[in-house]
Amino acid sequence: MSTITTRDNTQIYYKDWGTGQPVVFSHGWPLSADAWESQMFFLASRGYRCIAHDRRGHGRSSQPWNGNDMDTYADDLAELLEALDLKNAIMVGHSTGGGEVARYIGRHGTKRVSKAVLMGAVTPLMLKTDANPDGLPIEVFDGFRAAFLTDRSQFFLDVASGPFFGFNRPGAKVSKGLIQSWWMQGMMSGHKNAYDCIKAFSETDFTEDLKKFDVPTLIIHGDDDQIVPIADSALLSAKLIPNAILKIYPGGAHGLGDTNKDQLNADLLTFIKS
Repeated sequence: MSTITTRDNTQIYYKDWGTGQPVVFSHGWPLSADAWESQMFFLASRGYRCIAHDRRGHGRSSQPWNGNDMDTYADDLAELLEALDLKNAIMVGHSTGGGEVARYIGRHGTKRVSKAVLMGAVTPLMLKTDANPDGLPIEVFDGFRAAFLTDRSQFFLDVASGPFFGFNRPGAKVSKGLIQSWWMQGMMSGHKNAYDCIKAFSETDFTEDLKKFDVPTLIIHGDDDQIVPIADSALLSAKLIPNAILKIYPGGAHGLGDTNKDQLNADLLTFIKS
């Protein structure tokens, strides 16, 4: 397996497909690099070098007790880009991975980055606060934690078979294979790592990170995203990132990389080439 070892001795697994300008993918919670396979195959087949890592505590990376927070996630990503000496990279982040990309740019800048894509991203802040009155109440995330601790296998199955892909909507074409893939990726995550990550993706404020974006940025979001509602995420991020392009997928759910993969692949390729 391809891995790097971080400064705190955590092993980070990554996939590295194809050759050409690098496209670096950051996955959502509680998944792994496997969530990006459709996009990686599509772009690597068209002359790009596609790289996706398993965030610490997820997939095939090691499961450290500490460091399950956005600052460390971003620093791990920075170590990966440095180890591979990537330049002129396009960074693509989904959900929690969108927060990871934002925090990376906020902490490490864009010297290695030429463009960024945030898809269904948790930015700028999911949690309801005095400064973010339209966010989700803390009770929502407390409910996630309670369900996780009670029976995380069933909790993951419920998320995958319901809101993540929009399979709970009338007329939805349900894929048992997608549900099983999502559940399997989730169950590969470390118990404490995935638990801690709920706090990381819900309570981290990325407002100042987004203001530091100085590369062309594409924001993609489904307007029926039940996991990260569009009104308090993409619509706000588009106002914070200078000259960001906002593309809304009508009826789109959270898992656009699978439910809308053809449209997403085409949009990514167009943006990369632009």
